[in-house]
Amino acid sequence: MREGAIRSARAAGLAALIALLAACTTAPTSSPASRPAAPRPSAPPQQQHDAPGQAVDEVPPVAPSAERPRPELLGGEVPREFQRGTASWYGPRFNGRRTASGERFDMREFTAAHRTLPFGTLVRVHSLVNGRDVDVRITDRGPYAGNRIIDLSRAAAEELGMLGLGFKEVVLLVPESTPEMEAAPPPARKPVRKARRPSPRPSASPAALR
Repeated sequence: MREGAIRSARAAGLAALIALLAACTTAPTSSPASRPAAPRPSAPPQQQHDAPGQAVDEVPPVAPSAERPRPELLGGEVPREFQRGTASWYGPRFNGRRTASGERFDMREFTAAHRTLPFGTLVRVHSLVNGRDVDVRITDRGPYAGNRIIDLSRAAAEELGMLGLGFKEVVLLVPESTPEMEAAPPPARKPVRKARRPSPRPSASPAALR
């Protein structure tokens, strides 16, 4: 009896040891909660906007030509060509004198004299020699010499670079609204009369001298 009990106890202990070893060698199964979550697909990046309806990387539309600055405008209007010819200038000798418009001539202001353009008309004088431009206001009448078409103040002449030359070929531009008129022809030159030589007097006879 005693030996049978001992054998039974040994068999039970061996079975328990085998079960314990089997439990140690089996890999633990992970629970569904311990599994890492699968990465979600990232949403596409949204474009940033400086203004509603315009993306940062978009090229802004070109402004219409009417909205662009127009530096070539003259008195707020599109200029048109009026006349071509020779320009001259006048300065110190006439400074302070009354002009045909009633204003005092100031050679330091950008003014000019023209034969027909209304007083106050803005004129752009474009040099055909060096390409410079100057805007002047008509305040006087003239010039009345040769084939000149405009007389500039000293300041305007200096702006065109014509102080040393005295005369320069130019183009006159006026605002589009300037009334159409013909440029006055150069003043007619008066014919120069030649002095008559006195007719020789008849010589006295010898009888008259006695």
